[in-house]
Amino acid sequence: MGVIPGLMIAAAVLPYVAAIAAKAGGKRFDNNDPRPWLAAQQGWRARANAAQTNLFEGLPFFYAAVLYALYADVPVDRLASLMGIWIVLRILFILAYILGRGTVRSIIWGAALLVNAAIMLS
Repeated sequence: MGVIPGLMIAAAVLPYVAAIAAKAGGKRFDNNDPRPWLAAQQGWRARANAAQTNLFEGLPFFYAAVLYALYADVPVDRLASLMGIWIVLRILFILAYILGRGTVRSIIWGAALLVNAAIMLS
């Protein structure tokens, strides 16, 4: 597998990291009907679930930017670097969200958005 597909898979896995964080060790978690349980969560579990939602929402733009960059023959090294930066920012986003650092989280989100735009405009 090449570096670009690997980074695309890594990006796709990030929402599941947040989902696992939200559910892991939760009391009375019902995997047969997880949504009501998640909706009732508070604190860091609720924030981890919200991070999951945001991560899923951000994937289409990320994939569109990457596919456009590939179509535009952006050098693979440059594209891979930008993708890696985006992934690191989104990991930091998960951490900031779970820790309840709203301002930091928003700054990281904005930085990731700018990196996504840089991928598309490269």
